[in-house]
Parts: sequence; C-alpha cells; structure tokens
Amino acid sequence: MAEKRDFYEVLGISKGATEAEIKSAFRKKAKELHPDLHKDDPHAEEKFKEVQEAYSVLSDENQRKMYDQYGHAGVAGHGPSGGAGFGGAGGFQGFDGAGFDFGDIFDSIFGGAGAGFGGFSDFGGRNSGPRVTRGSDILMRMDLSFEEAIHGCEKKFNIDVVEACDKCHGHGGFDKEECSTCHGRGTVTTQQRTILGSFQSTTTCPDCRGSGHTYKRRCSECNGKGKVKRNKKLTINIPAGINTGDRQRVSGKGNPGSNGGENGDLYIEFIVDEHDYFVREGDDIYLEVPLTITEAILGCKKSIPTLYGNVKLSVSPGTNSGDKERIKGKGVDNTFRHRKGDMYVIFKVYMPRKLSRDQKKLIDELDNTDLETTEIRDFNHFTKEND
Repeated sequence: MAEKRDFYEVLGISKGATEAEIKSAFRKKAKELHPDLHKDDPHAEEKFKEVQEAYSVLSDENQRKMYDQYGHAGVAGHGPSGGAGFGGAGGFQGFDGAGFDFGDIFDSIFGGAGAGFGGFSDFGGRNSGPRVTRGSDILMRMDLSFEEAIHGCEKKFNIDVVEACDKCHGHGGFDKEECSTCHGRGTVTTQQRTILGSFQSTTTCPDCRGSGHTYKRRCSECNGKGKVKRNKKLTINIPAGINTGDRQRVSGKGNPGSNGGENGDLYIEFIVDEHDYFVREGDDIYLEVPLTITEAILGCKKSIPTLYGNVKLSVSPGTNSGDKERIKGKGVDNTFRHRKGDMYVIFKVYMPRKLSRDQKKLIDELDNTDLETTEIRDFNHFTKEND
C-alpha cells in the first residue's frame, strides 16, 4: 500500500476514541486480519502490520498527540512499518505492545492455552505442576412404583464404579520417580516459529499424563492406570414425595478425579409409575369416585380411599358428575421438598343401563313430580322459544 491510510480509519474508530475503545478495536482487527487465517492473500502480512502500526501509535499518548497534530509525518519511523519488520524470538521490532494483553487474541487463533509470544509474557500462564481435576458426575435412572415414591423407601442396586486400585493405592505403579520427559511439571512445552515470532504451546505430558512422575514398576492389577472398574451394590434411602424427574445425589460415587482430585457424584433420576386410581399433580392427589343415581340424588356417606387409609365423606344430595370436594392434608406428604398437598375427590354419577319394570315405574313417578331445577326450566323455556 503506497499511501498510508488514516490510523483511526485502519482501526475503525473515531478520533475521540478512549484507550479502552482503541484496545478493543485492535483486538477485533488482529483476530480478523491475522495472516495465518488468510494464507491465500499475498497482502495479509502487510494489512496486519498496518493494524499493528496504527495501534502502536494511537495507544501511546505522546505518539497519538504527535499524530493528531502532524499526521504520519509526526510519527515517521515509529512502529513496524517504519523500517521494522517481524522479529524472530524477540517478537515485533519497534512494537512493544503498549501494555496490550495478546493472550485472548492468540489463544483464540491457535488454541494454545499457556502459549507464549516472542519476548512477551505467557498469555495463558504456565502450569506450575500437575493439574488436580475433579472426577465427572454420573447420571442413572431408576424406576419407582407409585407407593415407593409417595411413602419413601430403601433401594439396593448395582452399578459399575471406577475406584482407586487397592494393590497400588491408586498410583499405577511402584517405586515413584520424577518424569524424565516433563521433569516433574506434568506438562511439556513445544515452540513454533512463525512470521509473527516465536510461539510456544503447553500440553499435558504424554508419558506421566500430567502427574509429573512415573514408576519403575507398573501395577499389573490396573495396568498402570491406578483405577479399576468394579460392580458394586449401593443402598440409598429415598425420601417420601419423590416425583418423576426429581434427582438425588450420592456423593463421591461418580468417576474418579486425576492427580488426587476428588471423585464426582452419582445423580439418580427417578421415573415414577402411574397409579390405577390416584392421579398426582405436583403434591395434590385426584381421585374419581363413582356414585349411583340414588346416591347422587339422595346423598350418602361414602368411604373414600386416600394415600393414608380410608376416610368417611358426606356426599351432598343432588351431587352432579364433575362436582369436586377437597380433603385437606391428604395429598403427598413431601419430605423431599418439605410441603404437603391436598386430595381432591371428583364425583362421577353413573346412570343405570337396564331397569326392571318396578324401577321404570319409580322413575316415571319421579318424572311426574316437580323435580326440575332452575337450569332445566330455563333451558326448556329457551328451547320453546326457538321452535
């Protein structure tokens, strides 16, 4: 590019941009124009240098004042494009970064956690030793009957768990010594030279798997892994009130951690069977109770089953199908969530399908009496009006 563009235009900012806005703009442009992402563009390196130079000037208070007053002539020779190029291990010549943190830029481009750039500091930070990692959690599902979920129960079940090897106490071998590959750090660093300078990336040591040490004799029981899989029988107490989708945690029964990290947890997710008569909604219980026509007309005393035994309920005379009665406190006693529901009785009146001659006579006699309700009389009046 023969003629230099305005530095503010290069970064896409206004002349009144703050220091934070300048840094943010440079970060965005550096990611966007990095040469390694545009290998087919012969001008990629030149564009990237232009962004560097613009940031180098505008991020420096004195240089920015000179540029604002005299333009490019006021900062001639400053930055990468003023005769300076990309350095080797020393990084950019003439460009000190003005205190800018390049870690997030180069990590996002190269994925190099812990990578270093030229003479700058390690952006992601170096690992000072083996990383202690907690084990992952395990999720399993368990079926419960309706009664088991309502009242709580004790469940015994088998599960495959990974545990520390008893023979080597989880070490994987005997006669511990420092890993000769990583020298006890648990990580190895590789260096790569690019047009941007020298990059280094840090990865887990492949020989000690991050532990920082190896063993002269490998354990034959776990084949050096320090862990073995076993099928174990566990017993858990399930609190009353569990419902489908609820989970219970069993601490420390998940997958083992690494380098001394604690085990993960086991989570049990419950699936509760439906009941033949009771219907559960949250902690409330619904029960449909059948009534004969005479029970509905005359009213009666009805024995109602609940979760906790039968109760006597008075059915009012003239009860209709769909009428609902609440029995307070007879829902789910949920100790899992510390609350108690109610029970709702839904009445359903069943009409006889066959009647004897005497029964028909009684019905005819009832029909001749004034048993019409206000609703029936209003509806019959409406029907006559529409004739």
